[in-house]
Amino acid sequence: MSEEIKNPIKITETILRDAHQSLIATRMPTELMLPIVDKMDKVGYHSVECWGGATFDASLRFLHEDPWERLRKLRAGFKNTKLQMLFRGQNILGYSHYSDDVVEYFVQKSIANGIDIIRIFDCLNDLRNLDTAVKATKKEGGHAQIALSYTLGEAYTHEYWMNVAKEIEEMGADSICIKDMAGLLVPYEADKLIRALKSATKLPIQLHTHYTSGVASMTYLKAVEAGVDVIDCAMSPLALGTSQPATEVMVETFRGTQYDTGFDQQLLADIADHFRPYREECLKSGLLNPKVLGVNIKTLMYQVPGGMLSNMVSQLKEQNAEDKYEQVLQEIPRVRKDFGEPPLVTPSSQIVGTQAVMNVLMGEPYKMATGQTKDLLSGKYGKTVKPFNPEVQKKVIGDAEVITCRPADLLEPSLHKFEEECKEWKQQDEDVLSYALFPQVAVDFFKYRLAQQEKVDLTQADTKNGAYPV
Repeated sequence: MSEEIKNPIKITETILRDAHQSLIATRMPTELMLPIVDKMDKVGYHSVECWGGATFDASLRFLHEDPWERLRKLRAGFKNTKLQMLFRGQNILGYSHYSDDVVEYFVQKSIANGIDIIRIFDCLNDLRNLDTAVKATKKEGGHAQIALSYTLGEAYTHEYWMNVAKEIEEMGADSICIKDMAGLLVPYEADKLIRALKSATKLPIQLHTHYTSGVASMTYLKAVEAGVDVIDCAMSPLALGTSQPATEVMVETFRGTQYDTGFDQQLLADIADHFRPYREECLKSGLLNPKVLGVNIKTLMYQVPGGMLSNMVSQLKEQNAEDKYEQVLQEIPRVRKDFGEPPLVTPSSQIVGTQAVMNVLMGEPYKMATGQTKDLLSGKYGKTVKPFNPEVQKKVIGDAEVITCRPADLLEPSLHKFEEECKEWKQQDEDVLSYALFPQVAVDFFKYRLAQQEKVDLTQADTKNGAYPV
């Protein structure tokens, strides 16, 4: 190897969060993660993304697990590696805006329970919706990373991304992530974009993409050559498809170059061996659908994330209108333009997609509009990069008042209300936050937890009395 080892590329490992969220609907249980933590901790990752996003909801709703307990267990195991989470700005991990006191308390508890890096994003890239979370993260001594939802469109020039990067630096964030959730960033454009951002800010730049369109590994190669600081990868059993490029492949790609990670491939092979049987199990059960492992070039044609496509297909199926698929695909860019060209990521992707389906099924654009469409056009989600189509806005919301302030400025502090509503179930401070985000799901989990505790108590009582449970 030459003496050029100057710039090893850093890697964030996503198998404990985004990889399984993307491929198997966030169903990986904590018990599968814990036995391999010790080996993962020895790799030398920049960070391990293991929490946030949809993991919180899925843990409570489908796995009957306390997400806070998962975080504490992972923290206990990862002694040398930073833990990272994904945070939806003012939406926290939910789907609507929360008051500032709830956002601040959630950040405080996330860091207290073991998170080091909080990646904070907003579906409209409205930085006002990230301000509270960034300040709270800094106050608690965490690393605040702002993620920009990457998208294409007239408004999204290099100048636009450079200006936003400068604003992020002024906000006091510690790093920037380009969050390419639909796999739209192609290799040579990645080269130009990273160089443009590097000229605009001194902050470290991280790149997150998905393999959906088939170009992600090549995009990483060009981004690394252009000076990106960190890339997000997933261990091979849950890589590719709608997940990230494979960790081992990227490590091998840069071996012997100035970007060499220095990672031990044998150690990575041991980690992959741990997850491989689970992948096979998920394929057999149908939890891992082979469809999500292929390349979907329509992502680049229509700029539609994979999850949004599958959502749309199921909506058409319910209405026995699968023959309208192509029409809806053509309607999506029109709706997006009417809505101010937002990036297509949760929840804006669902809002645009559902409205496009309704427009086609009704045979007349905006004859009916969803509640979320009305909220978006009323400014309740924040400010879009381009203005809304005024005719569409008038047709959907009439003369209703349009919000121009930061939406959360209109929300009263609500932590006390959640404390009050949740007090009969509360066993730890964090329960209030679980309840605030997902009230019904959390109460169902609290009931399940209580039943399990009662079972344990009965078993212990029987054992003390000399009886042994069958």
